[in-house]
Amino acid sequence: MTAVIGFVSLILVIVAVITSATLSRTLEDQLDQKLIANARALTSWVERVSPTQATVDNVLRGEVPQSPGLLFVVFSQVTGASGVIVSSAEDELSGTMTALSTVQLTQIAAALGTDHVANVTIDDVGSYRVAITSTQSGIAVVTGLPRADIQNQLATLLTVIALATLGGLILLALTTAVTIRVSLRPLRAVAATAMRVANQPLDRGEVTITERIPASEADPRTETGLVGASLNTLLDHVNTSLAARQKNEERMRRFVADASHELRTPLASIRGYSELSLRALSKQSPEEAIEGTTSSLERIQAQSLRMTRLVEDLLLLARLDEGRELVYGTVDLAQLALEGLSDARPTAIDHEWSIEVPEEPVVIVGDAGRMHQVVANLLANARTHTPAGTVITLSVSQEDDEAVLRVHDNGPGIDPGVRDELFARFARADTSRARQTGGTGLGLAIAKAIVEGHGGHITVASEPGDTTFTVRIPLNPARSAATGSAS
Repeated sequence: MTAVIGFVSLILVIVAVITSATLSRTLEDQLDQKLIANARALTSWVERVSPTQATVDNVLRGEVPQSPGLLFVVFSQVTGASGVIVSSAEDELSGTMTALSTVQLTQIAAALGTDHVANVTIDDVGSYRVAITSTQSGIAVVTGLPRADIQNQLATLLTVIALATLGGLILLALTTAVTIRVSLRPLRAVAATAMRVANQPLDRGEVTITERIPASEADPRTETGLVGASLNTLLDHVNTSLAARQKNEERMRRFVADASHELRTPLASIRGYSELSLRALSKQSPEEAIEGTTSSLERIQAQSLRMTRLVEDLLLLARLDEGRELVYGTVDLAQLALEGLSDARPTAIDHEWSIEVPEEPVVIVGDAGRMHQVVANLLANARTHTPAGTVITLSVSQEDDEAVLRVHDNGPGIDPGVRDELFARFARADTSRARQTGGTGLGLAIAKAIVEGHGGHITVASEPGDTTFTVRIPLNPARSAATGSAS
């Protein structure tokens, strides 16, 4: 507001100076025109009289117009210097005259110097505009008119300009203050909202930011309203991010708990069987101890293998997240599906298996071993979570520039409550941890990571009696993507 008022004040001062200078110049020109007319008239009259009669009294008694305030001085070698000022006049040929003193005449002469027209300030009289002319006989005639009217008009103008400027600045200050206050109201709402959000604990626990700028203060058509609308968008994004963070934290806690449980179970078995073996060695006969120890070592080996598979799966997921572990080559997806179904059929003879593959090969650029793992995991998932007699169909096709692999079953379907988390690590449709149904919950997570490593995506559609996992992989992904994933 100070800047605006200062800038406007500067403009008004400049306008006042220009206006005053222009008016002063105009009034001076008008005064000069009038002065020249009087000077010509007086000089012409002085030329018509004899040198001995060329006095102020004689001239002014002639037919010379006598304007109020007219100054008339005659410098003659015969009669000397004399001058008067017409104080008032009842008509153009008569008036009261005041004689000029020697000091005043000296001031006039000094002001003129070598100039023909000049401004002079005469003691006890005021400021005059004077002009000097001369006759052919050498008599100098000085004519002057007062500048008081000009000064009064300029003073009146400056007074009016000053008062108008002051009033305008006061009105401008009030208007600017109100305008700025109203315009910045959305910013105050932004500051208040930001302060309330800043005072919320956002570093722990489940956090929801409900604070928003009111719609009336977040009009994107104005600059300040756009700030409010942008803050609302930012708060929406932060709120979504915090929800995702909380969800990731919960998933991580569940992941750590599940991993700990999965590792604790085989470790407990290993410990139990090792203690049993030690007791058998100390209390039983050598034959009995050898038999019991052999059985315990077999169980320890089985649990060790189980723990090793779990650790390898976790390591595989970590490496896939880093873009490693994939070795690219040419893969016939149809042939790979046939091999995967052949491996899965003996593990569930109580299920019905079918396969649909085209006669022509469906070739992709990918890692054959990892893609075989995807097929095996999807078939194992279908086999594990469906009852006996379920029909499981594996199909491969080519759609546009993508290879499509589908695993369909007519089982009971997937619980909607776990469908969104189905590809998360340690996610289970059956929350039990039984070996027959629960599993480790890493199969689908690994399949998803491998498919995405190939530049594809995996989806699931499920309802009772109709569940389909669909894998789509580009037939020939960009070489840069393949190189980046393999590095």
